[in-house]
Amino acid sequence: MTFGQLPYDMAHVLGGGMLLVSFVLLYQRRTAALVNALALQGTLLAAAAVWQGYVQGAPQLYVTGMIALAAKGIAIPVFLHRLMRRRMPDRAIEPARGIGLSMLGGVMLVALAILVVLPVTTGAQALARENLAIALSIVLLGMLTMLTRRSALGQVAGLMTLENGLVLAAVGVTGMPLVIELSTAGLVLVIIVIAGFFARLLQERFDSLDTDMLHPHRGEGP
Repeated sequence: MTFGQLPYDMAHVLGGGMLLVSFVLLYQRRTAALVNALALQGTLLAAAAVWQGYVQGAPQLYVTGMIALAAKGIAIPVFLHRLMRRRMPDRAIEPARGIGLSMLGGVMLVALAILVVLPVTTGAQALARENLAIALSIVLLGMLTMLTRRSALGQVAGLMTLENGLVLAAVGVTGMPLVIELSTAGLVLVIIVIAGFFARLLQERFDSLDTDMLHPHRGEGP
């Protein structure tokens, strides 16, 4: 890693912060804390995009940063918080596998990302190489989160993490074309998945109401 220069140091801090939040999402059991972590990661992605726009002299990355902040740092987390309060109060989300095994798997995936990216990008700038290694780590952790969570919200968090990693990789490559289109398309995909999650919660609610209407005295004593 390259340290001692402000462009590299800030990129490392922002990318490393996103990577750390990915581990928090992999570990977190509470719904409210999970949504808060998603908001923090979206905000860090926005800051990373703006910083890369400044370093590369690419004004279009400022637009990407504003999209990430408005949608992933504010709008989506606020919507999820309201949805959670109405439909499912703060509760534990049980992972499909043990937390310890998930964290160990996450560490191994980060090591794999570094071993894969750094050797094959020896001709690229150090900042781009290290940014790609961090971004690939976030993508892999997002996939792992989707695989190890039973709940729909946990899988949404995994998908958002994966998409954040892809956008981070795109903004870290100098001259990357269509970065705004990529971030917008990823955001549309996330919104579609969240809409499906909302529809699933509504269906569960209606099924519960139908059950109560068919068995109004269920749970009462003799």
